[in-house]
Amino acid sequence: MRYTVEERAGGAVIASGAENDVQEFEGNWYFAPAAVDISLLRITDRTYTCPYKGVCQWLDLESPRGRARNVGWIYLNPKPGYEFIQGQFGFYDHDTAGARSLLR
Repeated sequence: MRYTVEERAGGAVIASGAENDVQEFEGNWYFAPAAVDISLLRITDRTYTCPYKGVCQWLDLESPRGRARNVGWIYLNPKPGYEFIQGQFGFYDHDTAGARSLLR
């Protein structure tokens, strides 16, 4: 099975990986950095604070078709017990305004 996150407007692949490249956690997908096309994403200064995981930074999608805000997130320094998501690129397991998630 492959996990894939694509740009909604043009179908460019943002992230794609087999089961060993992706962790499912809390209903979301966390991709290893090697499985992500970082050229399409920008790590922003906008943050969200989860009471138990800590602070994440939002990812924006930038493509020739425009920008979509908050298509994903990354925890650079999660709280103790959540180190397994550190540096992983998180995406929703459902479609958003800028990205769509697919299982193949």
